[in-house]
Amino acid sequence: MKIITKYLLAKYVKYFLIILLSLELFFVGIDFLQYFSRLPNSANLQLLYIMYNVFFTLTITLPLSLVFGWIVTLTFLIKDNALVSFYSLGVSKREILLPILLITTFFTLVLIGLQSTPLAYSYEQKDKIIKNKYFIDEQKNIFLKYNEYFVYFKKLYPLEKKAEDIHIFKIHNQDVVEIIVGKKAFYQNSKWYVLDTKIIKKPENINWVDSKLDVSYEKFLYTLEGFEPQIISNVYKGKAQYSVIDAIRTILLLDTQESNTNKIKAILYSQIVTPFFVLPLIVIILIFTSPSSRFFNSAFFITISIFSTLTVWGIVFLLQKLALGSVVLAEIAIILPVVLFFILAYVLYYKKII
Repeated sequence: MKIITKYLLAKYVKYFLIILLSLELFFVGIDFLQYFSRLPNSANLQLLYIMYNVFFTLTITLPLSLVFGWIVTLTFLIKDNALVSFYSLGVSKREILLPILLITTFFTLVLIGLQSTPLAYSYEQKDKIIKNKYFIDEQKNIFLKYNEYFVYFKKLYPLEKKAEDIHIFKIHNQDVVEIIVGKKAFYQNSKWYVLDTKIIKKPENINWVDSKLDVSYEKFLYTLEGFEPQIISNVYKGKAQYSVIDAIRTILLLDTQESNTNKIKAILYSQIVTPFFVLPLIVIILIFTSPSSRFFNSAFFITISIFSTLTVWGIVFLLQKLALGSVVLAEIAIILPVVLFFILAYVLYYKKII
């Protein structure tokens, strides 16, 4: 690694971390003071609330900090005449941009990786702490369709992966042909194991002479393969929070049911596509930056850069909300603008630099 590259990365990472820490302290601190009176007296729950809030705000502050860190880095490089010195030594803008884009991509992938974990549900968890429902993992009266079945759970415990009083109705040609009733059910090995089951089957050919219901009892049976408790919970509540993995599984499941998955796709795309809007923004900021301190107005540069960053982020956020509300297709509202932004950055880079 070149000395100039090490110098650039050290400066950029330092300013990025300072800004990230500052934004986190600001947002988390304001939120904690706002809801302090509603938090439980337990110090453990208060610490958990802060931890969940830190990650929840991280999804906003990290992308912004990556851009703000680059703005501050450029400001100091220009004021110290370091940037113009790099150009004088034959360092190209490509050699300056490449390590910054790589480290930015790394931090973005870390954020996406974190959103593939249970931390993706941080907003829901901190909300449960405020409402004193953190230790309550119970949902009642859930009724959903899965393949040829309609399933009713009187009580569902998603985290414990169990349910009570389950009724499964098998449908064939718009007619109920079988009913499975169980007192308890557990989800293991990608299947639901229903205990103490009562199975009621309707005869295929009904007549007045010998038609009767076939009733049998089993100690346990397995059914509803792949119908995960967390997915059931998310779909039933119409949640706006999914981890990346749960979102992918839910989309695959609902596609087989021919259900509308636009909202869940919007959540998934906002997690894995939206954070990358910072990459073309970093390129564009460098393109329109004067390397000479003589013609450089730092106050004007910082103001315009931050304003442009927040404007772009606001537009991306607005389109994301439109996709979540199923007003616009997720692919059009989220993926297309980011792709067009990349194309714009490439065109400007090609015209201004290459």
